[in-house]
Amino acid sequence: MSTPQEAKKVKLISSLFSSEEELIEKVIKQMEGYFDPVDWISEKLLFNRTRYYAKEMGWPLFRRLISFSKLISPNSIVDIKLTTNKIENEHLTDKRRRINVDPGYISLERLVLATGKNYTHRIYLTKGIFVDLTLVFHAGTFKPLAWTYPDYADEKVISYFNIVRDRYFKHLKEEAKA
Repeated sequence: MSTPQEAKKVKLISSLFSSEEELIEKVIKQMEGYFDPVDWISEKLLFNRTRYYAKEMGWPLFRRLISFSKLISPNSIVDIKLTTNKIENEHLTDKRRRINVDPGYISLERLVLATGKNYTHRIYLTKGIFVDLTLVFHAGTFKPLAWTYPDYADEKVISYFNIVRDRYFKHLKEEAKA
């Protein structure tokens, strides 16, 4: 029989993309007001694996990946996703999104994203929020799964998430020493 234990704290991450580069920077600052300081930001990436969002948000789309300094409880991802939905809604123009904010977290074993959309591989948490197992860590790197979005399966994006995971691992080691 297994003995239930609290999960280790995890590293909050987010993807932000928009056709307005300055809006991405503004929303990152806004998110810091809710979730503590950002401790890592990717270079500007072109979000071009799909044109799904082009009609609503314009083109071209630019993306930043970020992580936050404070570790979170995995179950707090529900309220975090509800907050990022609120942030997206604050920046609507004519009921159209100008920015997409996708929060998730990195643990030693996986990267998950929070979503309001159900699908076969997504697990319902609460308050209308599901979690999507997006990448798994195996043999020294994150690996995509059959359903992983192509942009998250990209080698460069995976290399960024490996950097964030390394920072998270060092954080856990430092906390264990304290």
